[in-house]
Amino acid sequence: MTAGQDTGGGRGQLPGLKVVEFAHVVAGPMAGSMLADQGADVVHVEAPGAGDAARAMGPAKDGVPLWFKVAGRNKRSVTLDLHDEAGRELAHRLVAWADVVIVTLRAGRLRAWELDWEAVHRINPKAVLLQISGFGATSSRANDPGFGKMGEARSGVVHLTGFPGGPPVHTGFSHGDAVTGLMGAYAVLAALHRKATDPAFDGEWIDLALFEPLYRLIEWQVITYDQLGTVPERAGNQLAVAPAAVINTYRSRDGDWITVTSATLRSVRNVARLLGLPEEEFATSRQQHDGRERLDTGLREWVAARGTAECLEAFGRAEVVASRVFTAADIAADPVYAEREDIITVDDADLGPVRMQAVIPRFHQAPGQVWRTGPALGQDNRLVYRDWLGVGEDELAELEKRGVI
Repeated sequence: MTAGQDTGGGRGQLPGLKVVEFAHVVAGPMAGSMLADQGADVVHVEAPGAGDAARAMGPAKDGVPLWFKVAGRNKRSVTLDLHDEAGRELAHRLVAWADVVIVTLRAGRLRAWELDWEAVHRINPKAVLLQISGFGATSSRANDPGFGKMGEARSGVVHLTGFPGGPPVHTGFSHGDAVTGLMGAYAVLAALHRKATDPAFDGEWIDLALFEPLYRLIEWQVITYDQLGTVPERAGNQLAVAPAAVINTYRSRDGDWITVTSATLRSVRNVARLLGLPEEEFATSRQQHDGRERLDTGLREWVAARGTAECLEAFGRAEVVASRVFTAADIAADPVYAEREDIITVDDADLGPVRMQAVIPRFHQAPGQVWRTGPALGQDNRLVYRDWLGVGEDELAELEKRGVI
């Protein structure tokens, strides 16, 4: 599937929704990206000259950074110097225009630039403000800096990741930022539903700290500590508080890693049968729990003696849930990804056709679309400021001359 370039949004679940982002790397823009993929008009505000730091992050091809081509897709880029009074006035006009405002600036800077809740609500009483920060606007550390990895560490997820006796481990991508962006987008949609159904809607302030989304997703850690006084510990590939009979990775004769998961009574008996072990010795939950190491050792030896394809075919016949641990190359070649059209081709002004993730999740009646890759810095200044906000040509020329935009 090939997507067109720079044709504008308008498809998906959110056409006509107006969003402005005063947000850089990574959580705030991720929230905006989820909305943009569903047709919202998302204006990404960047500093003149420098732009979002994400523009220079990650690998590059022929000097062209790749990450922002995906992170900035489906958005409009405008430049604006918020240190300048005229720039702040223009920012307030964007707030007045928008349905949703996304900010990731520190509390003190937000107040100084009048982009905090009180100012946003005064400028646009019906606006939804999504404010993402390291520690939340109501904490004693509201003005402290924060990054996603800090949020991961504070959430409890890093403590639970890794093997017993080994160090805690972060995931190899912007896990905390990305999940915060997803939860932020969910929160925005919840507020917009109330706006659409409550005649008394008076705006909404969503105050989200970077550690809170992952913390919320680990449902059992707080209640376990509260009721039992125990702290869940790292358990490798097992679940820390609900160890299953088989959850681990095993290396095949070809050198590939294969994940095997069997967490129900029937699925564990399927593993035992595959390994030639007596099924009656794994008939109950207690027997399966006590036999975990036997199954794990048996699987490790069984997989190591066979090629990857043979292993996966045998697992399929035995109704054992298993998968090769995918790399990016595996994803690109996988037939299920192709059947789902989860990888699309988009035309890019710098690189030509590029492949990237499709819009996820998939809506069948009114699907979203990817209509552009990440735009050039300030590419949409005239469209947004002149055509959408009504800024006159003379004012635009003056702002450009002064470096405000």
